[in-house]
Amino acid sequence: MKKETLNANHLPGPEEKEAPASGSTSAIDRRKFIKTAATGALALTIVPRHVLGGPNHIAPSDKLTLAYVGCGTQGLREILPLLAVPSIQIVAVCDPNQYAVGYRDWSKFGIRDEVRKTLNKSDWNPGGDNMVVGGRDNAKDIVDTYYSGQRGGDNFKACNAYADYRELLEKEKDLDAVKIITPDHLHGLFAIAALKRNKHVLMQKPVSNRLLEGKAVIDLAKEKPNIVTHLIPWDSNGKMDQVMEWINGGKIGKLKEVHNWTNRPVWPQFPTMPTETVPVPDGLNWDLWLGPEADRAYSPEYTNMFFRGWYDFGGGSMADMGHYSLWTVFNALQLTSPEIIEPNLNHFVTMNGVTPASVKNDFSFPMASTVRFRYPANGDRPQVDLCWYDGGMKPPLPDELRALNEELPNEGFMFVGEKGKIITGFYVNNPRLFSKKKKEVKAAIAGGQAYAHDKMINALQLFADSCKAGKQYPGSFIEAEALTEAVNLYAAALRSGHSLKYDAASRQITNVTDANKYLTREYRIGWDPKTI
Repeated sequence: MKKETLNANHLPGPEEKEAPASGSTSAIDRRKFIKTAATGALALTIVPRHVLGGPNHIAPSDKLTLAYVGCGTQGLREILPLLAVPSIQIVAVCDPNQYAVGYRDWSKFGIRDEVRKTLNKSDWNPGGDNMVVGGRDNAKDIVDTYYSGQRGGDNFKACNAYADYRELLEKEKDLDAVKIITPDHLHGLFAIAALKRNKHVLMQKPVSNRLLEGKAVIDLAKEKPNIVTHLIPWDSNGKMDQVMEWINGGKIGKLKEVHNWTNRPVWPQFPTMPTETVPVPDGLNWDLWLGPEADRAYSPEYTNMFFRGWYDFGGGSMADMGHYSLWTVFNALQLTSPEIIEPNLNHFVTMNGVTPASVKNDFSFPMASTVRFRYPANGDRPQVDLCWYDGGMKPPLPDELRALNEELPNEGFMFVGEKGKIITGFYVNNPRLFSKKKKEVKAAIAGGQAYAHDKMINALQLFADSCKAGKQYPGSFIEAEALTEAVNLYAAALRSGHSLKYDAASRQITNVTDANKYLTREYRIGWDPKTI
């Protein structure tokens, strides 16, 4: 029997099934028209408006209507390229925060200046505390201003603004798709609500910050092959072609370990819970921001760019950056479910009177950690350990670099085999082969680049085209299942502090049963995924 080589682009093909019929058969609603028009079924009876309005004109009835959910700093940064996609129409925005108050960003005026350029308004300001852009009022103003200036001929109507996602889904009946770019704890729940209503879903990472909730999202996506789902980090992934050519060619011998490290977190993480009493900012619905999580007093240390460091609200450094670096590696090496997850993490010591005391932290990610995942053999690929590092931690400096008087980069990959190593950049770019008794081989390969403007526009257009055709394309929630398992088991292992054994069939941790509580959450009334 012929031995198969590992595939650097191992992706399932698009679904070809027809969408089930729904609704009245006596009238063609707008959503059905979009899907039917994509197959050409109505081509002889309807003349598209773009034929009459010029080659670059798309009739309003042909546009994909989309609700934009999450209007924080990254949300508004990413809304700008979306506005430039002519086949997408943002009809609603949603965020529990109304005003641009209390936001933080990597640059004080960076987003503001991007908005000014996009709207061609040099005097545009966000209002609020007149600093960092954010909130649904800003989002609505940006959308309305852009469309009124660029799409006046479409009889553009102002987009609607909502604080509550549930209200948005109830009132926006003629909605085709949603983009979700909220704090992590709302991703899975919001995706489930959209999929139940047969809305296409475009979402930032992660699928969920709880394993079982993420599995529920993916299970639902599998039941709806004609509803398009897409996880945005896929668009910025690198390529494994050169690395796999070397591995399959035996250049490093049998692959044993994959090491991936990042400089994250680059946001504050807290060893103790907030204690200062702070009033809720005007315009923020704190109850809606909490969503399914337990009620607690408001703190600015939970929100905006800080949320990612809390187990309740975020997914930690691996959920933040591992989707960009690891997804293409998971596909190429055909990694499925890990059998063992082994954490190592820093700890925090405080003073209990005159004696030191270690803080039991079950609420925030550590400032630095390493987590080792053991993946069983799969086909011709042997058992392999995947080691994740964050907080400035790195694998031991290999002798090959020490001999060249070099250090490991701040972020990167190292593939370790019995006969050599491959070292690359974080996006698997610029791979370097170090094979025993042979001269180093370099290959200049560009890696992924997160949030590149033109790249995002092209990716958004592909999403719109796929939704109209009712067919999946690479980067679906389903394809992210193994990665979703990994990032959530990473969090569970760090919280438990124990080496965990995981059974993929039962979706349970088998050796430390108490750690299974970290795979799910207790939902507040009104936020259960079964009823939302």
